[in-house]
Amino acid sequence: MTRRWQRTGDAERGSAVVELTWLGILLLIPTLWIVLSVFEVQKGAFGTSAAARAAGRAYALAPTDAEGQRRAEQAARQALVDQGLEDAPLTVTVSCDSPGTSCHSGGAVITVRISSRVDLPLMPEVLGGEKPSFALDATHVVPIGQYREVR
Repeated sequence: MTRRWQRTGDAERGSAVVELTWLGILLLIPTLWIVLSVFEVQKGAFGTSAAARAAGRAYALAPTDAEGQRRAEQAARQALVDQGLEDAPLTVTVSCDSPGTSCHSGGAVITVRISSRVDLPLMPEVLGGEKPSFALDATHVVPIGQYREVR
């Protein structure tokens, strides 16, 4: 009996290095994009949280509601800039529950909501419309004390 199918050492020589290289590239690129995107979203989350705290404090310390709105927007923008989000869109919404006529009267509760978004890295706009982004928002509540210093 003769063997028709015979394995030789040459027949099993493959291209494992080439296959491993291509497989590594195909898995490395999406993994790298996911890691970079997570870092960008985390940076944005820190920024919006800090912006909400800073805006709430700035609004509460302002002498009037109109000045408080202006200071809150400036403080929120600065907090985003500190996190490296200079170009991030920003919406500052201030609401209050007050027993008096002003948000700065004793017993008032000021709620500041910050809305922003971060663009995901390495994604071209040719995939359709705007760059892919991740929406972020943060809320901070500042109670105004019942007793205030009279000047």
